[in-house]
Amino acid sequence: MSTLVIVESPAKARTIRNYLPSSYRVEASMGHVRDLPQSASEIPAAVKGESWAQLGVNVDADFEPVYVVPKDKKKIVTQLKEALKDVDELILATDEDREGESISWHLYQLLKPKVPTKRMVFHEITEEAIKKALKNCRNIDEQLVRAQETRRILDRLVGYTLSPLLWKKIAWGLSAGRVQSVAVRLLVTRERQRRAFHEGTYWDLKASFSKEKPPFAAQLVTLAGTKIANGSDFDATSGQITAGRNVLLLNEDQAVALKERLTGKTWSVTDIEERPVTRKPSPPFTTSTLQQESNRKLRLSARDTMRVAQNLYEQGYITYMRTDSVHLSDQAIAAARSCVEKLYGQQYLSPQPRQYTTKSKGAQEAHEAIRPAGSSFRTPQETGLGGRELAVYDLIWKRTVACQMADSRQTQITVQLQVEDAGFRSSGKRIEFPGYLRAYVEGSDDPEAALEDQEVILPNLKVGDHPNCTELEAVGHETQPPARYTEASLVKTLESEGIGRPSTYASIIGTIIDKGYAHLVSNALIPTFTAFAVTDLLEKHFPDIVDPSFTSKMEQTLDDIATGEAKWLPYLQQFYLGEKGLETLVKERESEIDATTARTVELENLDAKVRIGKYGPYIEVENGDGVITASIPKDLTPADLDPKQVEVLLRQKITGPDQVGRHPETGEPIYVKIGAYGPYVQLGDKTDENPKPKQASLLKGVTPETVTLEMAVGLLALPRTLGVHPGTGGKIQASLGRFGPYVVHDQGKEGKDYRSLKVADNVLTISLERALELLSEPKKGRSSTNSKSKAALRELGTHPDDGETINIYDGPYGPYIKHGKTNVSIPEGQTVENITLAEALNLLSAKASTAKSTRKTSKSTSSKSKSTAKSSTTATKKKGTEG
Repeated sequence: MSTLVIVESPAKARTIRNYLPSSYRVEASMGHVRDLPQSASEIPAAVKGESWAQLGVNVDADFEPVYVVPKDKKKIVTQLKEALKDVDELILATDEDREGESISWHLYQLLKPKVPTKRMVFHEITEEAIKKALKNCRNIDEQLVRAQETRRILDRLVGYTLSPLLWKKIAWGLSAGRVQSVAVRLLVTRERQRRAFHEGTYWDLKASFSKEKPPFAAQLVTLAGTKIANGSDFDATSGQITAGRNVLLLNEDQAVALKERLTGKTWSVTDIEERPVTRKPSPPFTTSTLQQESNRKLRLSARDTMRVAQNLYEQGYITYMRTDSVHLSDQAIAAARSCVEKLYGQQYLSPQPRQYTTKSKGAQEAHEAIRPAGSSFRTPQETGLGGRELAVYDLIWKRTVACQMADSRQTQITVQLQVEDAGFRSSGKRIEFPGYLRAYVEGSDDPEAALEDQEVILPNLKVGDHPNCTELEAVGHETQPPARYTEASLVKTLESEGIGRPSTYASIIGTIIDKGYAHLVSNALIPTFTAFAVTDLLEKHFPDIVDPSFTSKMEQTLDDIATGEAKWLPYLQQFYLGEKGLETLVKERESEIDATTARTVELENLDAKVRIGKYGPYIEVENGDGVITASIPKDLTPADLDPKQVEVLLRQKITGPDQVGRHPETGEPIYVKIGAYGPYVQLGDKTDENPKPKQASLLKGVTPETVTLEMAVGLLALPRTLGVHPGTGGKIQASLGRFGPYVVHDQGKEGKDYRSLKVADNVLTISLERALELLSEPKKGRSSTNSKSKAALRELGTHPDDGETINIYDGPYGPYIKHGKTNVSIPEGQTVENITLAEALNLLSAKASTAKSTRKTSKSTSSKSKSTAKSSTTATKKKGTEG
């Protein structure tokens, strides 16, 4: 008896093949094989004339979806149908969640198998798990499929109804989404809070006792019995002490005077408190907590984390990575406890096996937390993994093992000291038994927060002791605005609010960045002015869509549909076609929304208007001579746009750019200007004879006010030739690029070798010797634009014609396939994991043939364009004369 097993990806298929008899044929569907139409060209001819055709959902006939097979999946469906002809049984073995259930259902509908068909699910790809799953096959869960279909339809209705409205009223290419728009609003709300923030200043004293063993420090907390103000006592919107707080606010003069008064006086220990504290390990990872911790500790985006986790799962290293559950199987608990005992000893094992329960009601679709696969856990060193895969596996292994370890026992120590009428406090921590901290310490969203395993030792003091203060200093502090969201803190907020599914957070955050709603800078998600405009429009006209509580209730209803507690059709009818349904609201509000108003961002304490234009955001003010506009540089955030910044941008437009001086050799003026990409220097004026005067960006940390003539001349002289490489004779230059200053070694046919400069290096003065030193260092991460230096996301194999490697790399516009000098993007719907070598060869071949035909066409049309130039010019002149 022969059996066809269908999974999603080739990697998963390769792993599963190892555990099945030879009579089983395992093929990959490459993800979804059927979906709602993604473009007008995919809409079937039979429904193209219908009013609902663009939606891909017949809202007039019980929301019946129109499913199509995308062009790039037709070949795969044909191959699967052919494979099905030669077997006696079909097993659909897609992932165990709603998405996987949906893929299996679509495969069944498309393939129409005439042989017995089973649904097989498993939580990990190990021999034991696969054999067990084979014995426990079931039917497709129609309820889960319906819940996923409802979710897909709902997302389509929201996106395809609101997005066209945003195109008309704000800018082409924008998008709205059921979860995406709420996430964007969270970013915008935080940025508004930063704009409204007013800094508060306060002072206190710090005492150092360096002669004690060990040395320690103490901070001023009271004066004459009154608490000293700290950051938590300030109102963020006024910068003043919050009303009703009975605290003493010290300024600099008062703090310095107090320091002088207390210097040399006798210190006394007035109280010592020791409090035992027990800390328990965190539960094993869910999708959400893995994304958060990976972002905090490894600086990986949610998208990259899921990509790496998918690879680990498909290779059999971890269990399924899309889960809301913190539950561990008995097998997993036994494996974790075995690791603890073997690596750390019996005393580090928790007295009883720990079992965690999931609080989320919607956590029914996965059986276990994310953990190392198998009945015994491979240590990270035993896996043979490297790079990101090793780092993520290491996180998962440590977190799982730690959850079965003993509690950490600590003692918190607080020492109160008195000097005259001033009270000081010193805090310490003694770790009595590290417990799980031996294996794992959870990261923090606060970069300044101390990790729990950091012991702070205080000397063995007693009440009545008189420690010797060796230094007393007055210290000034400023309150800080609310921190912007990181990917980790945004994911945490979305999950805690019950918005969306953790398995979708990676793609949602990716879309927010791709659509220009946020920039990712130093791990912070900074919303753009476009995000402000879109959020303003939705808040005013469609408040429910961006209301976290409304979206959370919607998510709960979708979960209830999955369990049969709610009916899908009445819900969709009410949401979309009801009296206050989305379609009704859009029809009512479209005529009310003024496009000019929608493109205007109102910012507090700013007289200038911010508008969203075709080429990006700009400021607009009216003066006696009319309206003046100026582009807003891309690195200027909404929270930082203040009247002073507006004045600088407008002054350039009104009075012209500031002149630094004249070039010592050419005599041309050198200007400092501010453009869309920030400040830069320009040599000479823009004229018909000189349409593109030379320009150079300023170095990081240099402001227009601090630019000198010497610096400007140096920047305009870039790239600087430093000399030749002693080994190759190739030219070595220093210059400034997209990612900052760098040196480059021209290796001729071998290409160019780049290195970024260090913080201490200056591109204007760096020597040949220093450049050679940098070039001798190994490359790191993405510091080079040469793809040869990048780590490949996947290695597909070698090209049959020339033997050169074919790899997949991560580029600024997403992943792409590279062979020699030919690059081709991965088609929509495909992923890094499911592209095969054969498909890559087809894509590269198509790209090569297109390039050839384009070159031929351009050659043949160039002569035509020259010959028609005269006649078109004549026609234009005639038309102008007639007009």
